[in-house]
Amino acid sequence: MSSTAQIGVTGLAVMGSNLARNFARNGFTVAVHNRTAAKTRALVAEHGDEGTFVAAESAKEFVDALERPRRLIVMVKAGEPTDAVIDEFAPLLEPGDVIIDGGNAHFEDTRRRERQLRERGIHFVGVGISGGEEGALLGPSIMPGGSAESYASLGPLLEKIAAKAADGTPCTSHIGPDGAGHFVKMVHNGIEYADMQLIAEAYHLLRDVAGYSPARIAETFRAWNRGRLDSYLIEITAEVLAHTDAATGRPFVDVVADAAEQKGTGRWTVQIALDLGVPVSGIAEAVFARSVSGHAALRAASAELAGPRATPLSGAEADAFAAQVEQALYASKIVSYTQGFHQIRAGSEQYEWGVDPGAVAALWRGGCIIRAAFLDRIKAAYDARPDLPSLLSDAGFAGEIAAAQDDWRAVLVAAVRQGIPVPAFAASLAYYDALRAERLPAALTQGQRDFFGAHTYRRTDREGSFHTLWSGDRSEVSTD
Repeated sequence: MSSTAQIGVTGLAVMGSNLARNFARNGFTVAVHNRTAAKTRALVAEHGDEGTFVAAESAKEFVDALERPRRLIVMVKAGEPTDAVIDEFAPLLEPGDVIIDGGNAHFEDTRRRERQLRERGIHFVGVGISGGEEGALLGPSIMPGGSAESYASLGPLLEKIAAKAADGTPCTSHIGPDGAGHFVKMVHNGIEYADMQLIAEAYHLLRDVAGYSPARIAETFRAWNRGRLDSYLIEITAEVLAHTDAATGRPFVDVVADAAEQKGTGRWTVQIALDLGVPVSGIAEAVFARSVSGHAALRAASAELAGPRATPLSGAEADAFAAQVEQALYASKIVSYTQGFHQIRAGSEQYEWGVDPGAVAALWRGGCIIRAAFLDRIKAAYDARPDLPSLLSDAGFAGEIAAAQDDWRAVLVAAVRQGIPVPAFAASLAYYDALRAERLPAALTQGQRDFFGAHTYRRTDREGSFHTLWSGDRSEVSTD
């Protein structure tokens, strides 16, 4: 078999197949391989007219089909299956070749694999890919980590198949070393969880407080999507809410079980944020909201708990409330991105990746699930101030939240009074208020910690660490 393929894809489930087809459609010769050879043959038979494929039935045939330096993308389930594929192919490769993991791997696994393969002279690139099945075929947002040398070889191919932003810029760029790409994809998914939960809470409020039907809420979301909330998730929300179930004639949203599932990347975002000491409370509440929804027995046992029942508004009052919900949704959305970018910066500092947050915002402008019009402004904010400590420190975003906050607070009051759970809205506002507070009750927390555990505290009026002798004369001693 001649070495003519510029890129190879092994693992031909839907995402892998669509990615291979994307490369072929963009003029690349693509070697394709799957553990089950029938799937490889089926891909070429069904889509061979889209470009040039080289079908390989064995690992050796697959590697032999690739031009040097070999570039092969692994599209299999994260975890042990990925390790198994690497163990199968690595002995067939040479120094300078590149293995790319396009799955949703944990970034620590990517760091381990990169380190192990580097010792053999093989580049390992963890690539976050967002956009789902359609994005993989038509142009995803691509977040590659790994060495700069590996990106020099791989980057031109990724830039060709990636989504393009409105200004024509490919939605991919080198994120940073080892696990940086998969870390950024993990945080992307955390923001996605928060964004979806905020939209769901907005829907809940419009349904139960404003008294809107799903069809009317769909029109409301379509109107919002023509303004500052313009985003992929708002767009598809309108489509879902407008859909009628063919079997019953009822709104589709009313026949779907209200138990949301998850694959784990949102949990990882929160777990790693805890390890880094980064507050991502809005993202965390979105993860917990899915968890609560899935505990059917717990919810059934709690169904008779006391509390108010929502009394829908009507007419002008309902429309005015809907406008307030739009303000609350926008402000909370800014907070979720703020928390995500803070975590990216903290991770970059912890692992010395040198991630550029403006570049991350740029590659999220197209192809990915959280693509949104205001990512152009996030990019501009970080380009203007690379050391920007928080999106809320940007004058433009701070001004918008200042204008929205009265309505934001009013929505929370209405939700509490009417018994509507809005954990992500509430956590986002609490985060905002915590950042702007002159003093937080953490001073009392430190006093408690010193009392029961002699954990010491710092003072506002002089330097050093101190401990109060609580069980004695309560004098203070310096512990420095």
